[in-house]
Amino acid sequence: MGQGGEPRRVQAYDGELGAAVARAQQGDEAAFAVAYRLVQPGLLGYVRGLVGDDAEDVASDAWLEISRDLGRFKGDGAGFRGWSATIARHRALDHLRRQKVRPRPTALEQDVLDLPASHSTHDQALESISTEYALELVRGLPRDQAEAVLLRVVVGLDGPAAARVLGKRPGAVRTAAYRGLKRLARQLGGEDAREGVTDEGPRTLGEST
Repeated sequence: MGQGGEPRRVQAYDGELGAAVARAQQGDEAAFAVAYRLVQPGLLGYVRGLVGDDAEDVASDAWLEISRDLGRFKGDGAGFRGWSATIARHRALDHLRRQKVRPRPTALEQDVLDLPASHSTHDQALESISTEYALELVRGLPRDQAEAVLLRVVVGLDGPAAARVLGKRPGAVRTAAYRGLKRLARQLGGEDAREGVTDEGPRTLGEST
């Protein structure tokens, strides 16, 4: 139950990712390269949503930290995605503090948006828009909604994992993602924008963000 909205595109490779991470922790450099290839597209899309054009540099810093601290990680493939997203978020916020600017959702690369996803109205809506239009729509979301959408749709985390990255309650993150995707779907003319990112979405709308 409650799995309907999880991106199947990441579930499909979580087993492979977990195995690669385990081998990488034993010193297998080729396995680390596999983990990087599986995680980087979503991670870069998330970082770009926070820091814009500086995403490549920030993501590189995050991967240096991920590589350095890999021995401390304990978990499976899904856990590694959440752990790496947390590190990337800290690096992004550090970068923004240095620049003294507020985090801002910016361009989402079309190749990230084009990753296969489950066939919900919201996924189809996101996949159907151009990079320029995505930029304008996501930029227009409140930051909590933008980050929740990026973590759920681009990184592919489930609600509890996204909540751990953001340091919030799962219900609050589900609500933010639901509202953000509902707004995007409505702006794109989606008729069935009532459906949330999970089957729990409508029941959590009353919770604070």
